[in-house]
Amino acid sequence: MSYLRFEKTLMTNLEESLQKEILRTNRSGAYHCSTIVDCNTRKYHGLLVVPIPQLDDENHVLLSSLDETVVLHGAEFNLGLHKYNADNFSPRGNKYIREFAWERVPTTIYNVGGVWLKKEKAFVHHENRILIRYTLLKANTAVTLRLRPFLAFRSVREYTHENNIANKSFREVENGISMCMYSGYPDLYMQLNKKNEFVYRPDWYRGIEYVKELERGYDFNEDLFVPGYFEVKMKAGESIVFSGGIDPISTRTMKAAFDHEERIRTPRDNFMHCMECAGNQFFNVQGEHIYILAGYPWFKCRARDLFVSLPGLTLPLGKKDEFEQVMRTARIAIEDYIADRPSECKIYEMEHPDVLLWAVWAIQQYAKECGMDACRNLYGDLVVKIMNYIHGNNHLNLRLMPNGLLSTNGKDKAVTWMNSTANGRPVVPRTGYVVEINALWYNALKFTQEIVARMNDYSVADWLVRLIALAGTAFSDVFLNEYGYLYDYVDGDYVDWSVRPNMIMAVALDYSPLDSKQKKKVLDIVTRELLTPRGLRSLSPKSVGYNPNYVGPQIQRDYAYHQGTVWPWLGGFYYEAYLKIYKTSGISFVERQMIGYEDEIVQHCVGSIPEVFDGNPPFKGRGAVAFAMNVSAILRTSHILKQYESKMEG
Repeated sequence: MSYLRFEKTLMTNLEESLQKEILRTNRSGAYHCSTIVDCNTRKYHGLLVVPIPQLDDENHVLLSSLDETVVLHGAEFNLGLHKYNADNFSPRGNKYIREFAWERVPTTIYNVGGVWLKKEKAFVHHENRILIRYTLLKANTAVTLRLRPFLAFRSVREYTHENNIANKSFREVENGISMCMYSGYPDLYMQLNKKNEFVYRPDWYRGIEYVKELERGYDFNEDLFVPGYFEVKMKAGESIVFSGGIDPISTRTMKAAFDHEERIRTPRDNFMHCMECAGNQFFNVQGEHIYILAGYPWFKCRARDLFVSLPGLTLPLGKKDEFEQVMRTARIAIEDYIADRPSECKIYEMEHPDVLLWAVWAIQQYAKECGMDACRNLYGDLVVKIMNYIHGNNHLNLRLMPNGLLSTNGKDKAVTWMNSTANGRPVVPRTGYVVEINALWYNALKFTQEIVARMNDYSVADWLVRLIALAGTAFSDVFLNEYGYLYDYVDGDYVDWSVRPNMIMAVALDYSPLDSKQKKKVLDIVTRELLTPRGLRSLSPKSVGYNPNYVGPQIQRDYAYHQGTVWPWLGGFYYEAYLKIYKTSGISFVERQMIGYEDEIVQHCVGSIPEVFDGNPPFKGRGAVAFAMNVSAILRTSHILKQYESKMEG
């Protein structure tokens, strides 16, 4: 029995099944995303969604969906499912589903009048192509399968509607057709591995609605163009393969191509294999550059997310080479930023004040896994360059103060990971001395000292020693309050008393300016007020402004985004802090906490972890369906747990 499996009862209950999404990606940034019943609920959903660099920096939905119809004794049974206005679902093909399972590829079993049909989908890892294999498992008579493509040819940020501009013509290709609805788009090739008949019946299907967009307060309906349908005969035991791609494919190779894609997949047969597969989905190759996308379906490569995610997505899995490949691209972006020159790298938000410190942290994780000498050889000069840049007050929004701490201006623009804005202003105006920035700074100072000692680089040694002493004393003086926890930020005479998770960094990082008793008090506060089964709340329920539910239109969600929502990536740092304090005696507690994530992988995006969770039970998943920092934190926590377990066994 498959680890990820849903039976008929759930599949026919749309209140349940429409909440569960699936995601398949390739390394170009293209993807297939929908629900487990193949009813699109977001404008971002589609069978084939691809980047088109010649148009813009967005993904584009080419093939929105593909409706299957089984023709049996002249009767038609449509397996598709779309939502129209007034909660009208048509043609309700989900009633024929007997089960959905996902081990190597997503698989759906239909039972139509005694005919059993299996549908399997594989998103090709090295090209922009979706392959769908149909196998007639059981039939007592001849069966005709019709495939009706729904075309969009539009950006994921927009909608398409019936118009007179669209090019409705098609061109015959081997066992299929190609179409291009608008200038600037590539041709979409739709082919089968078996001879078939294409029946040209062009029409617009009007008023298709996307319920997730309605929930988010956006426009939510569009019209999709259907050029006609493919018709092919099938007999019991036979398999046919459909291909949708931006290049033609030799139909003789389609079965072998599907078999290959299925064979190379890591089976989703347990929780950690699911996380490994989920982590692989964020890598993005553009020419010679390799990035980590922050999440799907709408995020691009953001600098902070890249550096926080990179160690967990690579090093625990033995992917040292992939760490180095991504860092090779990131290094270009860092050095371009430091030199104040335009960069060819598509890494966004490099200017945020904590980003360079997160880069040093990522390199530090490499040193721990691969050895300090290897780290020094590859990244020692980069670390020194970053630290000299910050020490020299060259960063436009970081100032090294006389007390050895760093100050930033976050009043007018959100500059930390808590970056939500409303009416053009930061919802959380974290400014002045920010707690995690200075925890990262102290950690970076100590790590750099360790690096330069091996480099015999005395040019920075003196100021490092001086700043380590200054910052170590000033950190406690500035952030530690009489209740034993840390202020979130301090701006002149103003101190922010909100209990927030950012203070956990001062406990979790390898080098901390806090002593052991201070760390324990901080951890205790975080445990009591912020810890949930899904990670850490972004604000304590006891603090003013607690707003735990990430729902409603954009402005409502902006006010909740960092005011009580739960973030698993913060949980990763909490678990690391907990194990640092409690050592092997904390293993069982952290293992129990990790179970909460295993429950989630069948709730939101099957096999992955979403962006945020509500701050109150039942901690429902929200936001992007798959989020790199969260998946990375789980992989990294599992790796740290194994290291502590090895110590206990030793």
